[in-house]
Amino acid sequence: MKAVVITSFGGVEGLEIREVAAAPSPTADRVRVRVRAAGLNRADILQRLGRYPAPPGYPQEIPGLEFAGEVESIGEEVRSWKAGDRVFGITGGGGQADLVTVPENHLAQIPDNLSWTEAAAVPEVFMTAHDALFTQCGVMTGERVLIHAAGSGVGTAAIQLVKAAGAFAYGTSRTIEKLERAAHFGLTASCAVGDDPIKFAEVVMEWTNGAGVNVILDLVGSAYLKPNLESLATKGRLIFVGTTSGSKAEIDYGIVMRKRLKIMGTSLRTRSAEEKATATRLFAEQVVPLLASGAVRPVIDKVFAWTDVRAAHERIESNESFGKVVLSMD
Repeated sequence: MKAVVITSFGGVEGLEIREVAAAPSPTADRVRVRVRAAGLNRADILQRLGRYPAPPGYPQEIPGLEFAGEVESIGEEVRSWKAGDRVFGITGGGGQADLVTVPENHLAQIPDNLSWTEAAAVPEVFMTAHDALFTQCGVMTGERVLIHAAGSGVGTAAIQLVKAAGAFAYGTSRTIEKLERAAHFGLTASCAVGDDPIKFAEVVMEWTNGAGVNVILDLVGSAYLKPNLESLATKGRLIFVGTTSGSKAEIDYGIVMRKRLKIMGTSLRTRSAEEKATATRLFAEQVVPLLASGAVRPVIDKVFAWTDVRAAHERIESNESFGKVVLSMD
């Protein structure tokens, strides 16, 4: 089969389409999927740079955490799928290839109203946002949720899920342009941060009459820690999803204790197979119906032919993308 291969760590010149050994033939509860499109994530950029290796058991040289395609063959214990079924799902690596083999419970059925490229833009970001907001943080109807990097794939998914749950989504981004686009997906209010992260803490208090927000979904990291703590309401929850500004910062224990805050972190890629199966099941039960009805939808920045994978990486690294970058294998 053909696959995107990282031939050397560093710049995009280390990415090539090459012939590699085919994904394993499925046995037991495994399913082999013919990939039609695959989402591109910052994790793929980091893997190319040599900073984020795939978990043990996954291809180290083939990136790709999410995919959409049709079932090509199944193991003898598979009961949920048959050849030809349209599915999307997550994997620890190897998704950017002609074929990928995964456990049957790491897949969900693609709604009829989504194309291959639309479906490929869904699993990683919607599963991450849903798991972080509802499974981990327990967002309730009427609560206020602050979403950093509101124009990112996870950000645009989170905004829509918060709105669908009857909660209120607030957002930040570095640019006003991205926030204006994100507003169409359900933002109650937004703040362009620029180079001054302290700014959003002041604005949050204005929005909430000094009460603060109940939940913060943080894709930025260390630069936002202090204003995050200041922005949270009593018994607020802060969950870390990304660290684009760094992963180390000093913390004020006093404000955490005084407000009785909960601070959490999450990552889908490094979870056990059982945990990924649970996240996939909840996604299939609670998010896929919203996709099928049109209540939420994937937000695609640009679709690239997978032979243009270098340009796709450059698009994400430009920080100009809004929503998802997708690779089409067709």
